[in-house]
Amino acid sequence: MSESMDGKQRISFQGEPGAYSHLACREAAPAWEPVPCETFEAAFAACSNGTASRSMIPIENSVAGRVADIHHLLPGSDLFLIGEHFQRVHHQLLGTAEASLDSLKEVHSHIHALSQCRNLVRELGIKPIVHADTAGAARMVAERGDPAIAAISSSLAAETYGLRILRDGVQDHDNNITRFLVMARERIVPHLKDGPVMTSLIFDVASVPAALYKALGGFATNGINITKLESYMLEGSFEQAQFFADIEGHPDDPAVKRALDELTFFTKTLRVLGTYPRNPFRG
Repeated sequence: MSESMDGKQRISFQGEPGAYSHLACREAAPAWEPVPCETFEAAFAACSNGTASRSMIPIENSVAGRVADIHHLLPGSDLFLIGEHFQRVHHQLLGTAEASLDSLKEVHSHIHALSQCRNLVRELGIKPIVHADTAGAARMVAERGDPAIAAISSSLAAETYGLRILRDGVQDHDNNITRFLVMARERIVPHLKDGPVMTSLIFDVASVPAALYKALGGFATNGINITKLESYMLEGSFEQAQFFADIEGHPDDPAVKRALDELTFFTKTLRVLGTYPRNPFRG
């Protein structure tokens, strides 16, 4: 059931309690009950089978780039995009109550988090140890209770596992932001007049000269801005590519409709994943 015993709606995410995806759920949907899932596939499935009503899925990070697994899962999913959330990543150095910066010998975290905190690792002269997930590293530090080890994770992980923040904001750059997609079983489309929206879609073109140029020509001639365009090879073949695109605009807008109609002439498949309110973070 997508409702918990106290009537709260549920939202699934990949990771352990205290993960940045958990933090995104808390900030974007504070009244909802987060449902941790071991894998992205499980997070999608929890929403598909009704265990959760929504799913919070990361798609890209301003520092680490795209979350590759998601682009392989989206085409086969029966879920729809109904929203987006931008989560600023503030890495914290977490340790036990007895730990200090001088006592540390190792720091544990996800490989992306470690690479985003190289200055800290170099300054403290500690050994970086890769973990599958930032929250899992925090949980391990709490369970071992060793003042010589620390984790790079979120403030929510510190709260969840009873760890102390040894240093706040240890990322090398402050422009570390993850974009999340909010998924649902049902397609929820804002009205054309409700305000600015984004539309996400996937399509493929044959690997022939000018195929992509022709496919995208309708967006240029109709003045539609494409904010994201990424390609992926299909099924290990180099003969055909699949594209994920975000565009500004509503499919019911005549200009967008003309652009999408033109796109269909040059693609084998076209699927609109969802139309959803444009997040104010975009400016």
